[in-house]
Amino acid sequence: MTHDYITDGAEIYRQSFATIRAESDLDRFSVDEERVAVRMIHSSGSVDLAGDIVFSSGACSAAMQALAGGAPILVDTNMVASGITRKRLPADNDVVCLLTDPAVAELAARIGNTRTAAAVELWGERIDGAVIAVGNAPTALFHLLEILRDAPWRPAAVLGMPVGFIGAAESKEALIENDLGLEYITVRGRRGGSAITCGALNALTLPTE
Repeated sequence: MTHDYITDGAEIYRQSFATIRAESDLDRFSVDEERVAVRMIHSSGSVDLAGDIVFSSGACSAAMQALAGGAPILVDTNMVASGITRKRLPADNDVVCLLTDPAVAELAARIGNTRTAAAVELWGERIDGAVIAVGNAPTALFHLLEILRDAPWRPAAVLGMPVGFIGAAESKEALIENDLGLEYITVRGRRGGSAITCGALNALTLPTE
């Protein structure tokens, strides 16, 4: 049995993005935001994701400038790290995930939080000026906000898109409502995850049209 399907990769991409633009409400986004939103929708397969995507006013420009200047990318899990298209990074940027650091387990027990939160704690001063991508763990995003409450560091931008049923929606609302001056990109509600997060981050590394 044979199947009739498109086998040209470029044509698949072209038709995918045309479908997204035809079926999604993208009118409220700026040019840069639309480019990021389209990639996020493409990664999720859900055109209605557009209604839940939230950008702070300077998030895209701040993230793109930081990446062009060589800022590191700090991620909560190896799944996010693996989804970043390294060859497109504008300055061969470091991608840092400390989840497997030997200090994480003991630190998690000491602070009474998850291993992903402990890994965020280990980022330390590397947070300052970095682009942060949290795609899986709500505790990582919550703990980042707690750290920044008392620390002098500020990331260039936070892509906060943890997924799940416990704490995910709440952690993203906390990011939206932050009074720390953070630039951010997020998705309201339970949806999120590595694919959507990497879709957004990879879009920020593409040449502007």
